Amino acid sequence: MILLAVLFLCFISSYSASVKGHTTGLSLNNDRLYKLTYSTEVLLDRGKGKLQDSVGYRISSNVDVVLLWRNPDGDDDQLIQITMKDVNVENVNQQRGEKSIFKGKNPPKIIRKENLEALQRPVLLHLIHGKVKEFYSYANEPVAIENLKRGLASLFQMQLSSGTTNEVDISGDCKVTYQAHQDKVIKIKALDSCKIERSGFTTSNQVLGVTSKATSVTTYKIEDSFVIAVLAEETHAFRMNSLQTIAGKIISKQKLELKTTEAGPRLMSGKQVAAIIKAVDSEYKALPIVGQDFQSKCKRCPSLSEHWQSTRKHLQPDNLSKAEAVRSFLAFIQHLRTATREEILQILKAENKEVLPQLVDAVTSAQTSDSLDAILDFLDFKSDSSIILQERFLYACGFASHPNEELLRGLISKFKGSFASNDIRETVMIIIGALVKKLCQNEGCKLKAVVEAKKLILGGLERAEKKEDTMMYLLALKNALLPEGIPLLLKFAEAGEGPVSHLATTALQRYDVSFITDEVKKTLNRIYHQNRKVHEKTVRTTAAAIILNNNPSYIEVKNILLSIGELPKEMNKYMLTLVQDILRFEMPASKMVRRVLKEMVAHNYDRFSKSGSSSAYTGYIERTPHSASTYSLDILYSGSGILRRSNLNIFQYVGKAHLHSSQVVIEAQGLEALIAATPDEGEENLDSYAGMSAILFDVQLRPVTFFNGYSDLMSKMLSASGDPISVVKGLILLIDHSQELQLQSGLKANMDVQGGLAIDISGAMEFSLWYRESKTRVKTRVALAITGSITVDSSFVKTGLEISTETETGLEFISTVQFSQYPFLVCMQMDKDGAPLRQFETKYERLSTGRGYVSRRRKESLIAGSEFPLHQENSEMCKVVFAPEPASTSSGWF
Repeated sequence: MILLAVLFLCFISSYSASVKGHTTGLSLNNDRLYKLTYSTEVLLDRGKGKLQDSVGYRISSNVDVVLLWRNPDGDDDQLIQITMKDVNVENVNQQRGEKSIFKGKNPPKIIRKENLEALQRPVLLHLIHGKVKEFYSYANEPVAIENLKRGLASLFQMQLSSGTTNEVDISGDCKVTYQAHQDKVIKIKALDSCKIERSGFTTSNQVLGVTSKATSVTTYKIEDSFVIAVLAEETHAFRMNSLQTIAGKIISKQKLELKTTEAGPRLMSGKQVAAIIKAVDSEYKALPIVGQDFQSKCKRCPSLSEHWQSTRKHLQPDNLSKAEAVRSFLAFIQHLRTATREEILQILKAENKEVLPQLVDAVTSAQTSDSLDAILDFLDFKSDSSIILQERFLYACGFASHPNEELLRGLISKFKGSFASNDIRETVMIIIGALVKKLCQNEGCKLKAVVEAKKLILGGLERAEKKEDTMMYLLALKNALLPEGIPLLLKFAEAGEGPVSHLATTALQRYDVSFITDEVKKTLNRIYHQNRKVHEKTVRTTAAAIILNNNPSYIEVKNILLSIGELPKEMNKYMLTLVQDILRFEMPASKMVRRVLKEMVAHNYDRFSKSGSSSAYTGYIERTPHSASTYSLDILYSGSGILRRSNLNIFQYVGKAHLHSSQVVIEAQGLEALIAATPDEGEENLDSYAGMSAILFDVQLRPVTFFNGYSDLMSKMLSASGDPISVVKGLILLIDHSQELQLQSGLKANMDVQGGLAIDISGAMEFSLWYRESKTRVKTRVALAITGSITVDSSFVKTGLEISTETETGLEFISTVQFSQYPFLVCMQMDKDGAPLRQFETKYERLSTGRGYVSRRRKESLIAGSEFPLHQENSEMCKVVFAPEPASTSSGWF
């Protein structure tokens, strides 16, 4: 913020000789009155810098500055008085014309009489060596008005020599750098270093995060040894990392110019500044120069209940596939964040069962102490009548954008209690693991609740006696990704039976490359090569994938390649396509694989011509210079043609950051007896089972079971309706960024980005003995809305810019297998529906009296449906066996 434009840097003999020679800051002449003009303006736009596209306003005034007292023992100890006069408010964009909200209104009507009187009351500034020692004003003045005076007063703080130091002004305690030149001094403030208490939070994952940048440069113009003008410019810009059309910029300027000087009051005599201040006016109080927070009062605003009544119709189950539902969800969260526990409980208790799950999503996503207290009071985990609500609450906790220790402590407390449903008990522990990871990512690993949760997970896993408990703690560890849990995962991966071993291995797969050490890979190599015991194909292939994705050595790659040809038939084919996928997609291991393939013993026709239907394939959904979305699909069959595992993953990349957007895994085992087939090695005694597991936005969800055991399988085959089973359904607050900014002009700014989605992931597995055919289906429906906003508030006028984007789309994957012959026929299809894309921009200026200006723009387009290749072999075979698929569907037979 700018410094004082004026201020005679006295070079007379009694006070120093030149700007170059002056070692401290501004110095005023005795008995002079400095008359200045001052203006501060703010502009909001989308970063394009076009005045005609901006909204904002300008506050201007005349300013009188006089030196009241100088310490007789030191010239650089001064008390000055600053008074604003003739205050005016106007549009920056003069093209507004008749639409100007200020037209026909004088300052008392715009600012309000009492505010204008307070703004024009003088303040005192005690400067020592050019730095603010104390700021004096009147108590009980409106905070917003006081901040405007702080913004002006902060301009008087400067130094005339080059260097870097820390200063306290309206922006807080900030690092500043001065660059002194002959005709000017430039002050650069590092706004990201400023220490000031302001609310705010952000999403920890950078893919879903927001990048913001702030700059502050103040220039003091010097002419004939006088500071004749101060020009300051502060900018704050933001953009969403994964969708750069969600962006905005605040430009705040201050200008202070010296117009004239004239005779002023004589210096007051005395050695103590406190006595001088009391003599001027005993009502003056020392106040912080740092800007103070304030909230504009909302007049005639609807209550929370009234907001809910206007929102609930959009959150009916039939409307959840529309982006409008997500917009309403995001808006209602903002109202919930200012609500009390009692207000929230009131609407929870009054709502019906159809809309209540969506209300639970919103209340949990608000992430305030009141909302948490309300929802924990409302839900009864000892009752089985609200299982759906309990599950929706827990998943909303898992997706929390900025969880705190209080939330984790609440879930730990619930876990230690009793439950009507064991599924809910398992989900609580799984979500505890997700919260531990998020808190650790935000440097909260040493919090008491986090330490307790770690002990609960690791200790529970070590002491678990039931298979169900072991699986529960493994799922929690799969979310928490605790480095200290790796030895336990290795133990269960190598020594565990079937599903336990597989789950432990998939948990290891989620760790960062830095944790997959040589010791870890030794165990994984033993698992893959079955050095100590026989393992299921799903465990072995997962172990191989971890090795190949984490800096494999030459010998590790060579041994894996040499094993191809010695494996069960479908595993041979799977491992072969996995290696080919690494080469085709240029994955990090591709260079090492190519080195090994130079050896004929590893690269020959016999090894690379193995037949089968299993496959692994990776491709791009979208690719731009700064981001990418990828999908990967791997399918592993048993030798008899029955699905063992289908794994569909979607990743989002922005720069070096990545997000595991989704994973849907369908697993089946022990079904060979149905078709009188021989099980593969190591899988002779597996129980009949099929189920589905999902990861959504880096959070492992509780798996669901299609059937478990032969009798369960037969009963469900006889009574099957063909309806899919839902893995997750609900409203998710995905992006949540909020910044409260203290502009150096004294104005308050807010930058917010919220993004949410309504999602429904379901899956099904169909099995026909008559047609000797199996089919798996995974369907995802999504409605997405993202909103970014910036506002600047002076308490009497507010300006804002809102940008939003919304869409609805779907993704479906179908895999059909005919196992009446070998090699059996497999048709895989995946397509993304066409998606309408709607973009909105709203700009406004509004007086506290209610008068306003609003500009709206809307843009719509249609994103065509996409075809995703899944594999390239024998692609014409689908057309022979099945009717042709729609044009937007990719399919292929193997």
